[in-house]
Amino acid sequence: MAIRVQREDFDVGAELSGLTEGRTDIGAITSFVGLVRDFGAANAGGMTLEHYPGMTEKELAAVEREAHARWKLSATLIVHRFGRLEPGDRIVLCAAASPHREAAFEACHFLIDWLKTRAPFWKLEDTPQGQKWVEARADDDAAAQKWETRR
Repeated sequence: MAIRVQREDFDVGAELSGLTEGRTDIGAITSFVGLVRDFGAANAGGMTLEHYPGMTEKELAAVEREAHARWKLSATLIVHRFGRLEPGDRIVLCAAASPHREAAFEACHFLIDWLKTRAPFWKLEDTPQGQKWVEARADDDAAAQKWETRR
């Protein structure tokens, strides 16, 4: 299990290589990489991601522990950035490694769904009208909720 909250960008290939280095028990790795989107006229630029240091890592660790409790996983990784980000920048990497693909797919999906609703991150987007805080999205809550019923 590995969690990092950082300002710096990350190299997806290097991160996944590090996850499997020296391991022969892993048969599958799935990953999700979230990027800053360019919304065109509705978005004047990028965003600033803020977090609650200490609490953020604690919540991410809880999400990761829950994934390991639900599926037979060999390793997991969550890397989440904060600070100023521009369209096209990487925001988050979630990866799950397991002996078999199904556990890796489900766990990775779970990690990002729960991360989106449980980790204390806040997005301040630049818009033509100025900066605005991004509200929680109902579809993110619904995605996380489906895992509540699949315990």
